[in-house]
Amino acid sequence: MTIQNLNRRSLLQYSAAAAALAGIPGAASAQAIDRLRMYIPAAPGGGWDQTGRSMEQVMRAAGIMQNFQFENVPGAGGAVGLPRFLAMRGQSDMLMVGGMVMVGSLIANKSPVKITDATAIARLTGEFQVVVVPPNSPHKDMKSLAAVVKANPGSVSWAGGSAGGTDHILVGMVGQALGVEPKAMSYVAFSGGGPAQAAILGGQTTCGVSGWGEFSEQVKAGRLRAIAISAPTRQPGIDVPTLIEQGINVELFNWRGVFATPGVSAAQRTALLGLVDRMAKSSQWKDECAKRDWTQIYQSGDEFSNYVKAEVTRIEGVLRGLGLAT
Repeated sequence: MTIQNLNRRSLLQYSAAAAALAGIPGAASAQAIDRLRMYIPAAPGGGWDQTGRSMEQVMRAAGIMQNFQFENVPGAGGAVGLPRFLAMRGQSDMLMVGGMVMVGSLIANKSPVKITDATAIARLTGEFQVVVVPPNSPHKDMKSLAAVVKANPGSVSWAGGSAGGTDHILVGMVGQALGVEPKAMSYVAFSGGGPAQAAILGGQTTCGVSGWGEFSEQVKAGRLRAIAISAPTRQPGIDVPTLIEQGINVELFNWRGVFATPGVSAAQRTALLGLVDRMAKSSQWKDECAKRDWTQIYQSGDEFSNYVKAEVTRIEGVLRGLGLAT
């Protein structure tokens, strides 16, 4: 029997029972959900897909959930898949993987829907951005590069991913922090990390921006010099100063999280939260994140919901400054 078919008295009884079960780890999820349908608004093999598949492996290994179904709906950084997910209103056994890339894509594509239309469940992981220069660059740190940007913003070219993506957003935020019109920043968009690296190493651009994982091997090998990372504090195992400690008040990471459909009840949301919380606190998830070099930035429930709302507002302002939003 579904919640929609319950009479008012039964619904009250069901809600009370769910509230009581919420205090017992795993009980609510065990009672309410016997499968998870993972909705991935991107092609197989990408970051969101990897997150969903890793969740499946960890939940199986930890005995949290054994029955999974996957659906991939790629296109435009989630702008194609999200409207379809939102139309599945009230489906209490579904989780969509999404993140910051979707926030920017929806705004840049002038989508009629927002990620806040979905029900926020939890933020799982994040990757910090890094600014790199070729080893023969005169810029030894971000302060040196920032001085040139403030004097002549167009003279510094930044290699990164697609226009309006995470890399471009960071460049816009750096411009704002330096008192420079974001649209005056010279951003060169590339289709992937390989072409961007080639442009940086070949001296075609002044510097480059990407996730740490994209440039880490080149940095370790001495073929690129990392001069700043967008984390709030220095990261373990990464000997790179933050933007903040170099006087540029910018923090940004490419986060990934999970969302339920709109219209799920409080009890259904609690059940999904219970499943994800158990997974995120498991030793198997810790090991999986370590294996994949994912930084855990877990945040759930209302706290995550408020974070997403603030993130949409912040990114919208940056993209407006870049001329990519109205």
